[in-house]
Amino acid sequence: MLRLPAVAGQFYPANPQELANLVRQFTQQSSQKKKERVKACLVPHAGYVYSGSVAGAVLARIEIPQKVIVLGVRHFPRGENAAILSEGSWKTPLKDAPIDVQLAQKCKDECALLKEDALAHAQEHSLEVQLPFLQILAPEFRFVPIALGTIQFEELQKIGEAIARAISSFREETLLLTTSDMNHYEDDATTRKKDAKAVAQLEAMDPGGLYDTCRKESISMCGLGPAVAMLFALRALGATRPETVQYATSATVSGDYRRVVGYAGMIFD
Repeated sequence: MLRLPAVAGQFYPANPQELANLVRQFTQQSSQKKKERVKACLVPHAGYVYSGSVAGAVLARIEIPQKVIVLGVRHFPRGENAAILSEGSWKTPLKDAPIDVQLAQKCKDECALLKEDALAHAQEHSLEVQLPFLQILAPEFRFVPIALGTIQFEELQKIGEAIARAISSFREETLLLTTSDMNHYEDDATTRKKDAKAVAQLEAMDPGGLYDTCRKESISMCGLGPAVAMLFALRALGATRPETVQYATSATVSGDYRRVVGYAGMIFD
């Protein structure tokens, strides 16, 4: 199966050269530093003009391995709540990004909640916008796409721990790239205060704390489910070093401080 781009020309340029140049622009600031090996990262998934600099700051720091699990959001109410694809490729304006068949199958073997489903992925942007970054920074990578819709906390734990088991079963290093935007559509000051509370829980690597804080404080973090699952995976993988690389809101670009979206970029090892 070849999954075609859904948001090329909208969230990022459809022209290959323009796209490659933009990704290099977002990642060049840290490109000369020694790359770090990490277990996971959290990056945003808005249009590149708004969140590309945050994603680039994170991904430029990382020594990206050939195996990547991209854990994102199912924004639209279509398809399975925990949707995976285990074969084929995803096309971007740069080239095709192949799915890691063995790793995808292992994820499914470890977690019956993960269901094969192309419909949930067909129009979803949260995973797609990560691929051009990976194609520029790690041209030989293969990936596993997983999109999570509305899922109960206990199921997020099962998914995260299953992903950890799948990662541990391979000798090759695997990056868990998780994507979420932070608080949505409140003023800049409110969003920054709310996001600071969510980031504190991410830095504490506390999945229950993150889940409860976002619900109690009405923090509209669209990738809450993927982030919670990631934290459970990191616990199982023995991660101990979280770091917030960059934070911004859309007001930095738009100049509109009345209605913003927050973007956090983090690494975990």
